[in-house]
Amino acid sequence: MRGFISELAPRRIVYISATTVYGDQNNVNASTEVRASGEKGHRRIEEENWLRAGSWSILIIRPAAIYGPGRGVHVRVKEGKLPRGSGFVSRIHVDDLAAVLEAGVLSDLTGAWPLADDYPCPSEEISSWCGWLLRIPTSRPDASTFPVAGRTVDGREIRSLLGVNLSYPNYEAGILASLALEKAIREP
Repeated sequence: MRGFISELAPRRIVYISATTVYGDQNNVNASTEVRASGEKGHRRIEEENWLRAGSWSILIIRPAAIYGPGRGVHVRVKEGKLPRGSGFVSRIHVDDLAAVLEAGVLSDLTGAWPLADDYPCPSEEISSWCGWLLRIPTSRPDASTFPVAGRTVDGREIRSLLGVNLSYPNYEAGILASLALEKAIREP
């Protein structure tokens, strides 16, 4: 991929990184320094640094947990898989991520920016709400669990700089829209 990018020599790149570059830091904002603790985070930092060394204009977006139609806690609850972990988690709806990416491509803004909606909360809160909404018990003995690393991400600065207002400022709005689209696809 690096060879392809170098050969293409674009004027601008908008790279989707991840909040794993922040490692074990629990509260992240636009001024938080990277401090990866795992292999995925280190690989992301390596890619970011390679892109920064190029001759193109670079904007790096570091989204929190991405959810939307077909992906996220509501899907996991339907599958009988429940998140476990006590920390707060930030998220971003895929449509809001796309809006930021589009605005970023059309801007001259550079640098690396975290992105999230305005409502970080424990995954258990979302799974309980989804269970209530979908009428699926979330405290059943046959449900499997998966670990969730907690991190609160403040994504307001990038949104402000690009003039992007979130369509889904919290998980309730985003999950309701996701469920509606999923239903429309199943029942055309």
